[in-house]
Amino acid sequence: MSHARREAWGRLAEVLAALSLRLRGYQVIARRFRTPLGEIDLVVRRGRSLAFVEVKARADLEQALSALGARQRERTARSAQLFLANHPAYRDYDLRFDVMAVRPWRLPYHLVDAWRPE
Repeated sequence: MSHARREAWGRLAEVLAALSLRLRGYQVIARRFRTPLGEIDLVVRRGRSLAFVEVKARADLEQALSALGARQRERTARSAQLFLANHPAYRDYDLRFDVMAVRPWRLPYHLVDAWRPE
């Protein structure tokens, strides 16, 4: 698959993940939140919970869930700290890190509290 096609599939996966989360009662606060340390695909909230969501588009669920390596988890956690520094209203929320697995012809799979920063 070409780079352009992978990029397009990744963007579509993020749109599908955001739509799926909205249908489940989440409010999308930010999409593709970029920092010098990395990018967070989605930042969502429901009630007093704030989730930093990594979206993984893969052919099957196992590949999607295993695609988030230690280095990316670390970058995401540091980016989340910058998000909170820039958005102090969310500092007292319950924080978590989720993964959305998007596969062809399937509903997105939401893994809540997929990992914790070290």
